Amino acid sequence: MVESIARVKHIRVTPTKARRVVNMIRGKQAQEALAILKFAPQGASTPVYKLVESAIANARVKADASNSYLGVEDLFVSSAYVDEGTTLKRFQPRAQGRAFQILKRTSHITIVLATPDETADAAVVSKKSGKK
Repeated sequence: MVESIARVKHIRVTPTKARRVVNMIRGKQAQEALAILKFAPQGASTPVYKLVESAIANARVKADASNSYLGVEDLFVSSAYVDEGTTLKRFQPRAQGRAFQILKRTSHITIVLATPDETADAAVVSKKSGKK
C-alpha cells in the first residue's frame, strides 16, 4: 500500500564498506533494521541509520497525504542498494619529486521501505506481464 524511498548521494563512505552494512538490513522490518544499525560497529552504519529513519518519515508523510493508516511495525526494507559515486582524486607528495594518487570514494545509497501488501501486488503484476 505504501512505498517510500530515501536516497543519499555523494556520501563519503566507500561503496564496499556501505554494502556490508546494507546487506545486514535487507529484508528486515524497519524497526529491527534500526536496532541492528544502532549497535553495528561499522562506520557506515550511522548514515544508513539516518537514511532508514528518513524513509520511515517519508512513508508517514505519504500515508498522511493519501489518508491511509500506516503502522511503522508493518514497514520492511524491500530493497536497499549502494551505487558508486564520484571519486575524489588527491595527490600526496612522495620521494624524489614523485606524487602518489589517493582515491577518496563516495557512494549513493538507496533504501526502499514498503508494506507487505505492496510487494505482493508487485509480484502479481510481474507474473502477469511475464517478467521474472
